[in-house]
Amino acid sequence: MVNNPKALWDNCLELIREIVTEQQYKTWFATIVFENYNEETRTLLVQVPSRYVYEYLEQYYVGLLSKVLTRCFGQNVHLTYRVMMDVEHHLTVDEQGSEAVSIDPAPESNRVNKSPTTIDAAVPQDLNPQLDLRKTFQSFIEGDSNKLPRAVGVSIAEHPGKTTFNPFFVYGPSGCGKTHLINAIGIRCKELYPQKRVLYVSARLFQVQFTDASRQNTVNDFINFYQTIDVLIIDDVQEWATAERTVNTFFHIFDHLFRLGKQIILASDRPPVDLKWLQDRMLTRFSCGLIAELEKPNTQLCIDILNAKCLRDGLKIPADVIQFIAETANGSVRDLEGVINSLLAYSVVYNSNIDMRLAERIIKRAVKIDNKPLTIDDILEQVCNHYNVSQQNVFSKSRKRDYVLVRQISMYLAQKYTKMPASRIGQLIGGRDHSTVIHSCNTIEQRLKVDKSFVAELSSIETSFKLKR
Repeated sequence: MVNNPKALWDNCLELIREIVTEQQYKTWFATIVFENYNEETRTLLVQVPSRYVYEYLEQYYVGLLSKVLTRCFGQNVHLTYRVMMDVEHHLTVDEQGSEAVSIDPAPESNRVNKSPTTIDAAVPQDLNPQLDLRKTFQSFIEGDSNKLPRAVGVSIAEHPGKTTFNPFFVYGPSGCGKTHLINAIGIRCKELYPQKRVLYVSARLFQVQFTDASRQNTVNDFINFYQTIDVLIIDDVQEWATAERTVNTFFHIFDHLFRLGKQIILASDRPPVDLKWLQDRMLTRFSCGLIAELEKPNTQLCIDILNAKCLRDGLKIPADVIQFIAETANGSVRDLEGVINSLLAYSVVYNSNIDMRLAERIIKRAVKIDNKPLTIDDILEQVCNHYNVSQQNVFSKSRKRDYVLVRQISMYLAQKYTKMPASRIGQLIGGRDHSTVIHSCNTIEQRLKVDKSFVAELSSIETSFKLKR
């Protein structure tokens, strides 16, 4: 029988304090509150102040917690967290702790893409799909920039290898959600078809595995393994630019899987036609499936992503801070997540509120700024020169069509090339408010989708920026 579980938990904290730094202890462990211990189910319930703390403990300290609990409570103790979601109304939610396998857990980013150990395994069901379980369709926020690829992804996951979207090649700039989407496809497919062999692997890891197999004279085993996959997902294929032998080997694997009706999913930062190393035979095969573009999320989608993250994690971030982050993060989901995580870390460590002042400090460190960024004046000058319109006319209250067009294009390009929020852009372009800027950007984005001559016109203006710089 366990005597005084609260005292045993205090012993756990003392052991942890001896292992981690004082700062780590104060930040992540001192705030944990003992709730109760059920001896029959051997379940320990503790309360943590936020979902962020819960997820951080689960990601980086699950091994340490497992070790000290075993030391103080004995074997097979189940840890459950009571996560505080709303302090004011004392709303909580209980979350199960993970079973640890290591006392020195590495960050998730280091674990996701480790080389599959099943290359030498004979039992198909032992395959680890190497998917990031956080990147699901539920957490993939839909917007204009990703609506089609997401819909296609859901269809593929529900009918892998049975749709016309095989292979599925998705491309787009860094931070637009490619990795999230292809992981979500794999996760949904595995949920619906547990027996299928699904594997996510980066192009770099595939190349490393092939190189190792070549050195060990086991290339046939390497190929045979990959030819057993039902849904093969390869990320960042642009990294094969100088890997001719890897590409040739992949072609044989690709051809085998394709003929058997297995699903192939590839992601890249550029379309296949821009992959100069890609052989015509592979380009032809990619074209027979679907090539889809993921664009950078616009400001509204960034706001939706941030609000969803706040709702999921029980965070309270003022609306003006959300707007500022969305307008400043360059349309990159990674930048959005980085800024939010930094805000949370600072607020937890320094016990401070999340406000605009803190957000501005974090943005400077988290979002990359060009060495020679364009200014509003640079943009106005080039756009006005292109349309032969004076800045005075642009700043006026006139609703003349030419003036309105130059005004809207200037606002669109200012949002695209500067780090300024919409409110500041509006002030510098004729004293307009932020809603006018957002409307102007949406108007230009919609026209770019349907007017090819306008696309060329805007491209000419953007080229003039590069020439001037």
